[in-house]
Order: sequence, then structure tokens, then C-alpha cells
Amino acid sequence: MPSALDQRPAPPSAAPRPAPSRRRTRVLALPEARWALAALLLFLLALPLDLLGTPWWLWGPLYAAVYVTGGWEPGWEGLKALKDKALDVDLLMVVAALGAAAIGQFLDGALLIVIFATSGALEAVATARTADSVRGLLDLAPATATRLLPGGEESVPTDSLAVGDTVLVRPGERIGADGQVLRGASEVDQAGISGEPLPVAKRPGDEVFAGTVNGAGALHVRVERDPSDSVIARIVTMVQEASETKAPTQLFIEKIEQRYSIGMVAATLAVFAVPLAFGSALQPALLRAMTFMIVASPCAVVLSTMPPLLSAMANAGRHGVLTKSAVVMERLGRIDAVALDKTGTLTEGTPRVTDIRPLPDSGLGEDRLLALAAAAEHPSEHPLARAVVDAARERGLPLADAAGFGSIPGEGVTATIDGHTVQVGSPARLPFAGTDPVRTVVQALEDGGRTAVLVLHDGAPAGVLGIADRLRPDASATVAALKKLTGRSPALLTGDNERAAAHLAAEVGITEFRAGLLPQDKVSAVKDWEAQGRKVLVVGDGVNDAPALATAHTGIAMGRAGSDLALETADAVVVRDELAAIPTVVALSRRARRLVVQNLVIAGIFITGLAVWDLLATLPLPLGVAGHEGSTVIVGLNGLRLLRDAAWVNSAAEGSA
Repeated sequence: MPSALDQRPAPPSAAPRPAPSRRRTRVLALPEARWALAALLLFLLALPLDLLGTPWWLWGPLYAAVYVTGGWEPGWEGLKALKDKALDVDLLMVVAALGAAAIGQFLDGALLIVIFATSGALEAVATARTADSVRGLLDLAPATATRLLPGGEESVPTDSLAVGDTVLVRPGERIGADGQVLRGASEVDQAGISGEPLPVAKRPGDEVFAGTVNGAGALHVRVERDPSDSVIARIVTMVQEASETKAPTQLFIEKIEQRYSIGMVAATLAVFAVPLAFGSALQPALLRAMTFMIVASPCAVVLSTMPPLLSAMANAGRHGVLTKSAVVMERLGRIDAVALDKTGTLTEGTPRVTDIRPLPDSGLGEDRLLALAAAAEHPSEHPLARAVVDAARERGLPLADAAGFGSIPGEGVTATIDGHTVQVGSPARLPFAGTDPVRTVVQALEDGGRTAVLVLHDGAPAGVLGIADRLRPDASATVAALKKLTGRSPALLTGDNERAAAHLAAEVGITEFRAGLLPQDKVSAVKDWEAQGRKVLVVGDGVNDAPALATAHTGIAMGRAGSDLALETADAVVVRDELAAIPTVVALSRRARRLVVQNLVIAGIFITGLAVWDLLATLPLPLGVAGHEGSTVIVGLNGLRLLRDAAWVNSAAEGSA
């Protein structure tokens, strides 16, 4: 179990490198974003002029510019797809927009263009941001390392290190390569790799990873892997491969895109050509064909899908869950299995004092024991030390000055408090740790998933503190709600040790867990479940969770403490770290999917009725436009029902256990 060891601030020359900057691609650096913005601004200029009844030459050129700026790129992509004998919805939308303009419906066509251009821009931005974050992950490994030579040492680029080299890692530095400790003792913060909430003691023979942060001791590390094959490099590779090979999930209406598109184009041409073949005049045939194209165009079908999903996205966003696209919102409702990370997801990721156990013979009460330990730990920067000091402050205990402070990596701290020697540290390393009273208390705490910290007062055991990463208040309820929604209990995937994982799983009601996992092990677990036909939702927060978030059917990151890579890789982010929002947003997605089905039925009835009318009789163009627009308004308003707060409340009730 981890122990209370010191990690004093390193001198400036050995200070850790600052966190990598988020090298963001500027939104307007993307051509898709520039064209979409231009189309939107032009549309906003033209719309009031059109609605106010000004002369056409004021708003007509603006609408034309909207068609050009927003439509040329999807139109060009559609033509290239057509060259490959594929007819996609982008080209169909451009054609429908041009058809609307051809019969005087300039506003409808321009609106279609703006919607599609904006959708393409958002997708391009999301892709660029993810790529930026993946590249930025490489900054976690230091640029240089200190290589030891027979005659001294030299500073070299980390990418020039070779297997067998020995490097010196000073206090506070990031480790430059995966390797094995040869000399020295320290603690290493490797939360980014394994997800363990506390620094891990390292001694000769232990493995260390590139990009992790050394504590107070100096380490001699033998390089065991080429820098290009380090764990951090493999995380980058796994995220990139998962993003590239993960089959793009489409809104289910798009699954009929090809057949509908081909059928509509063929029908429009037939409506135009057949009357001509039987001697009809050109203008009536063209008018009938254009009317048919308008009433059969998929505007209502598109709006059947988007308003419910966009409304659900907006509602979720108001309640602290940001989903990155309508596709993600639709996909959330299809999950049937959930995998949860431990540290920072089910727990808060910050150690807290949970138990204060003074020994009977010490003569100390809880407050005095805690005050002595906190005073001794106060000069330390170790996470466990901060937990002890915070606990004393929460109780309003005064902290005496510590004299003669010292620390030994792997053992603990020593200080003189009010003339008495106080030692705080690992029960396995301090004197008298093996006595029966101490062993009994330590064993009880560790069996309960706590980290035991022994306090000695003038060389005699005074008591034991229990420290643990505190469970989020809504963890158990969230696990139960997710089990209700998916029909199976969520699984726990963690890099923490087996004992801590088993205790937490039992506490929240999880029956399946895997402990001691590296990032690639989490990916393997997700792939195993998906090979069984499951659609897995992964919830995590750290760099070590990013590959699994990218691989899974859907990934959700905890936003408050989440790493940059996890936030960019995930499909959705829980901004306020409220676990209970996860089953609620899943239930909201399912409500949105049901509304989409309702809208498709409504749109189908209108399109079929108007198209049959146009084919079998003469459908007046104004009536056709009115019917088409009426169906669009109906499905749009139906979808907007999910904007109401009641939709979130009802979804929370649906997702509650």
C-alpha cells in the first residue's frame, strides 16, 4: 500500500516541466469553418431584407453568395462521390437547394445550405482539436534526459536514448524513457499512465515510465524500451489508430441515404421526361418536376432527425453534459454496456483522511493525534501529507511549528513538535510497526481499502491514520441506474491495485472489475466486449483512459479533472463531474431517438401524400410548398419538445434506479 512519504518542492533547476500547452488549431484556420461562417453571415444579412419586402436586387445577390460560399464544397465532394458511383446526401441537399431557388424559394434553399455548411465545419473543428490534443500528449515526455557515462554525465535528447543507457532522474523531473530503477529510492506520480491516485514508491528493480514525475529522491534508470516504443508513445498510437479505424457511426436516417437519393433523382427525371414523351409542353413538365422535387426533398426528413437530437444536446448542455455532435447524442441511446474508471471517475481523485485510530496506550485523543501528524507533515508536498493537513484544518486544529523536518523516500517524515519527536510514514518501514496492536489496526484499515499511515510519538506508536480516495456521493446510485438502463451491471476498469478495486466495486455494487490495467489493457477489455456484440460506453478522466475512450462505441470524460487528451478524445464531457448526469443523458438520448422515429413517420406521410397527389393529379405549386413547409414545421416543433427542463427531469426519473 502507498505510504506517507515526502515530496518536497524541487529546486528551480529541477522543477518539472510545465504542463504542455494546448496547441489548438484556430477555428478560422480551417477552410470549412471560414466558408460556413461566410455563408451564415451572408444569410443573416439577406434574411431581414427578404422578410421586410425590399427589392430583390438587395437580397438576391446575398442569397446567391450563400449558395456559393456554403454549397460549393459539399457540392464538389458530392460530385467526386458521384464519380465513384455514389450519391450522397450532401449533393442531394445542394440540388434540392438549387431546385428551391429555381422556383423562387430562395430562403428555403439558403437555409439548407447554411445548415449543411455549419454541420461540416463543426465536424472539421472536432477532428482538428482531437489531432492537436494527441500531438500535445507527446509533450508529457521531457525533451532531454541526463545520460550517465563512465566519465560523467551528458544532456541528450530523449529520442536519442537507446536500450541499455542509464539516465539520472533528479527530484521533480519527468522520467525520459521507460526503464528499470538501478539505484536510488523515490516516489513517482504515474497517474497519467496507470490511473493510480497516489505516487508509487520506486526502488531498485521497479519499472518506471516515460512522462511520469519523479518525487524527492534521485533515481538511476536503465532504459528498457526505445523512446518510440514507450508506454506514452503507444497511448498516442492507440488513440490515433482507434480514431482512424473506428467505423464512422451515422445517424440511422442516413443509412437509407443512397436509396432515397437515387430514387428521388430518378423519380424527378421521370416526372419531367414522361410527360414530354407524350407531347406535354416544356414549362408544365418542368413545373411539375420542380414541384415533385420540392415535396419529395428530404428537408422534413433531415429535420425529423436533427431537432430532437440538437434539442437534447442543448438540454444536456444546460445541465452540465456537453455532447460533441448529434451523432454522439443518437449513439448514446444505443449503448448496452458500461465500463467505468475508478480514480477521478467513481472517486474524487483526491485522498482524504477517513479514519483516526489512536492506540490505547498512547494517551492521545483523535484531535491530538491528528494535530501532531499534521504539524509534522505540514512542510511536505506529498498528496498524503496534504490530506492529513487538510483534515486537521477542517477540524479547526492549530498546527504547531515543526523543527528539524526531514524525510526519507519510501519511509516517511520526521519533525520535532513541541519538544517531542514525531514520525509519520509507512507502517512497514517505521520502528515498532510489527507490534500486535499496530498490526491489528493497520490490517483492518487496509482490508477496508484504506492506506494506513503510522504516527510515532517519541519513538512509540501513537496511532494510525486511514486515508482513501473519497467515493463520489452519487456513485452507487449511478451504477444502479446504468444497470437498470442497460440490463447489466457496469464493469470497473482501473490501474489501481486489486485490493482497492475490489473494495470500491463492492461498495458501489459492481460485480465485474479488472485491476492493475495499463492503457492497452483497457483497450483490450473494450474490444473483447464489443467483439461479443456489445455497444460499450466508457467513462474516464485521465490520459490512461484516452485509448479506451477512443475505441469504445461512445466515450464520456469527467470534465473538471479530466486530462486534455481525455476531454478531446471523448464523445461527451460531464462538465460538473456529476456522475448522476450520465444515466440521465443516456435516457434523454433514448427519448430523442423515439421522437426521431415519430418525426420520420410524420414526414413520410406528408412526403408520400404530396408526391402521390403531384403524380396522379395536378398539385398546385403553392400548395405543394405549403405542405412541404408545413411538414417541416411540424416535425421541427415536435423535436423542440426536448428543450424543456421537463425532458431532463423525466429522463432523470427514467434513468433512476
